[in-house]
Amino acid sequence: MTTEDAPICSAKGCRAPAVWVLAWNNPKLHTPERRKTWLACEEHREHLSQFLGIRGFLKDVVALREWNDSAADG
Repeated sequence: MTTEDAPICSAKGCRAPAVWVLAWNNPKLHTPERRKTWLACEEHREHLSQFLGIRGFLKDVVALREWNDSAADG
């Protein structure tokens, strides 16, 4: 979710700037290479990671800056 080009955290009700990308995949719905993403601020990174991890969905946690850099290179 973004506001005026500034990415914000995906946690419910949070309006803080996002600094992390949580890449995930639901194997019952998505092909193995597909990656969905949630954005997280520092405060919600661990909570969102645990939510996805418990379900076996979490694939990677990457700094937003690095994620954007790799997307620009690709």
